[in-house]
Amino acid sequence: MHVSEGFLGPQVLAAGWAVTAAGVAWGLKKMDEGEIVRVSMASSVFFLASLVNVKVGPSSAHLSLIGPVGLILGWSAFPAIFTALLLQAVLFQFGGLLVLGANCAAMALPAVLAHIVFGSFVRGANDKIAAAASFFAGAFAVLASACIVGLLLFFSDREMALTAKTIFAAHLPLSAVEGAVTLFMALFLRRTFPDVLRGAGQR
Repeated sequence: MHVSEGFLGPQVLAAGWAVTAAGVAWGLKKMDEGEIVRVSMASSVFFLASLVNVKVGPSSAHLSLIGPVGLILGWSAFPAIFTALLLQAVLFQFGGLLVLGANCAAMALPAVLAHIVFGSFVRGANDKIAAAASFFAGAFAVLASACIVGLLLFFSDREMALTAKTIFAAHLPLSAVEGAVTLFMALFLRRTFPDVLRGAGQR
């Protein structure tokens, strides 16, 4: 859900860059050399999933998979998402360079929150609880991201309140899709590559 250039005020842009800079720095600190491949793969998945954009006012709706990225990477989701968004801004003019910090914060922060809130349940022994937690992690991440985008717009211009509500409403059905995709991805990893999820729990 990229916010386009020209819609966010300077204070909001600065706050977005501050959150992103701190998140990327902490994510890099938590990441060791053995995780570079995992982070690169997750960044690539996010990059490809979010290429198809549907314009919704000054923002856009698209599949993002930020829930799975958060569950797999933890805090390393920040550098992974930042890299993908930077490439999208440079190669395809999605969002823009000035709003890169705000866009990254709006997507990476919910990814990390999904990891913190739902990660232990997804990695737990009970398959049913893990399935439910996976679905809610994916849905929560998308709705949280939509809320952050709405707040960014609202605090830039109070007249954007209706647009912010429209963006949130547009992401309600998408959250169910993201939840289902996250569920299947998490259960697949639990059964085939459980170390991928366990690795995230150590950060």
